[in-house]
Amino acid sequence: MASAFLGLRTIIYAAPDLLNAKNWYSTILGIDPYFDEPFYIGFSVGGYELGLDPAAKPADGSTITYWGVPDIEKAWEHLISHGASVHSGIEEVGGDIKVASVKDPFGNVFGIIENPHFKAE
Repeated sequence: MASAFLGLRTIIYAAPDLLNAKNWYSTILGIDPYFDEPFYIGFSVGGYELGLDPAAKPADGSTITYWGVPDIEKAWEHLISHGASVHSGIEEVGGDIKVASVKDPFGNVFGIIENPHFKAE
């Protein structure tokens, strides 16, 4: 039986200060948004969408989304140098897989993962 699900498409982060969030994520991701309205900003990241919602509220302890990176140490330094704060430091979790997470300047948890065994389809 074929799955009714196509896979992950969008993760939405709270952006109470939408302009600053847009600028921060443009810098972090190295791209401009493809959708930019006063009620929502969307970035296309490797075939997935990162959405910024000014009406959403950060919720600590909620699900953490991990964005794939080829070099976790380099990505970590990039995030920290742009104002993110430590949520959970870089940790080897087995099988050469490393994870970490930061809090963006708006209170959202932003996870990163270096997994040499996983390739997006």
